[in-house]
Amino acid sequence: MPTRRQLLKKSLLLSAAGLCAGPRLALASAQPAPPPDLFDSQALDIEFWVKPRTLDLLRPATGERSKLLYWKDGEVLDSAYQQLCHLLRDVNGKQSAAIDPKLLETLWATQAYVARFGMSKPLEILSGYRTAESNQRLIEQGVPAARKSLHMEGRAADIRIPQLHEEVLGELIRSFRQGGVGFYYRPSASGGWIHTDTGLQRSWQG
Repeated sequence: MPTRRQLLKKSLLLSAAGLCAGPRLALASAQPAPPPDLFDSQALDIEFWVKPRTLDLLRPATGERSKLLYWKDGEVLDSAYQQLCHLLRDVNGKQSAAIDPKLLETLWATQAYVARFGMSKPLEILSGYRTAESNQRLIEQGVPAARKSLHMEGRAADIRIPQLHEEVLGELIRSFRQGGVGFYYRPSASGGWIHTDTGLQRSWQG
């Protein structure tokens, strides 16, 4: 019986080949087990974590795309960080805020990991920082949003990667064990998305 780690990697490989039609079923058939810990040195060597970090992000709402080297030699590069904070701004409230560097690390690790399987699409940011007003507006519109959302603290993002099933993306992020992961499945052409944050470790479906 293949392990959960093997199923995840197989799904990523199939996604990269354009053949991943149902990873949700594949993952659901695995024996119950904790998600693989990608911070385990047996999964990723130290070189993965100390190399320079570049984020390739796309903001569909505005059409903006930025590919930025934001971390090198153990330090966040301020100019790139400021640009990333702007990209993850509240595009409705037209305000930006400081983004938690741990959130950027999760976004980078996710993108860098799938790149190992030949997937080089930009990571799409559907929602980053939100003002309290924008968050309340979403609630009133019936859009999934918590009243004390970590989006309002610059600690959460809603994301997707084209051609990568949200189940696979969410399981990968959850395996980091660095915060909350929400799975939002939608039967539309654009598909669903994954919420990731730097709060307590938890997961849910919305």
